[in-house]
Amino acid sequence: MAQAAVFIINGFEEIEAVATIDILRRAGVKTEVVSLEPTLQVTGSHQLVLTADRPLAGLNPDAYDILIIPGGTIAYVERPEFMSLIAAQAAKKSQRLAAICAAPTVFGRLGLLKGLKAVCYPGFEKELTEAQILNVPVVTDGLITTGRGPGLALDFALEIVSLIVSLEAAQTVKKGLLLA
Repeated sequence: MAQAAVFIINGFEEIEAVATIDILRRAGVKTEVVSLEPTLQVTGSHQLVLTADRPLAGLNPDAYDILIIPGGTIAYVERPEFMSLIAAQAAKKSQRLAAICAAPTVFGRLGLLKGLKAVCYPGFEKELTEAQILNVPVVTDGLITTGRGPGLALDFALEIVSLIVSLEAAQTVKKGLLLA
C-alpha cells in the first residue's frame, strides 16, 4: 500500500490539504497528516482547525512514498528542521515530493527546482529559483510535483494518485467524484 505524509502548519490552505488527504485516502493511500506546530491542532488560513495524526518529531520520512506540502503560506521555510528534512529526502533521489500554491517556495529555496518545470500560485514565481515556470494546473518533473492553487487541488491530488498508485486508481477516484 502506498503511503503519504501531508505536512500542515498554521496558515495552511484548507482546500489544498483536505482535498489532497481525502483523494489519497479514497485511492487507498495510507495518508498521515503531520503537524509542524507544537500541538496536533493546526489552524488553516480560513480558521478551519485540523487535528494532525502525528508531530514532526520522530517522523521517519523514508516510510512514505511521497511528502506533500499544501500551500496557503510560506511559513514552512521558517522551520529549519522541516527544510532540512525535505533537503535530505530530495538528496536521496528516491522519493517523490509535492507542493501546491505558495508551498513550492520550499523547493525553490532549497534549490531543488533548478532546470525543472514547475508551477505555483501567481506571484510566487520568483521564489522558484531557476525553474521553468509553466501555466498549467499541475506538473510533475522527475520526482517533484507542483500545483498552482486551491481551485486545482483535485487535479494536484489526482496527479499524485496516478504517480504513487496508478492512473487507473486516479481515474476511478475521479469518476466516483463525478469529475469530467
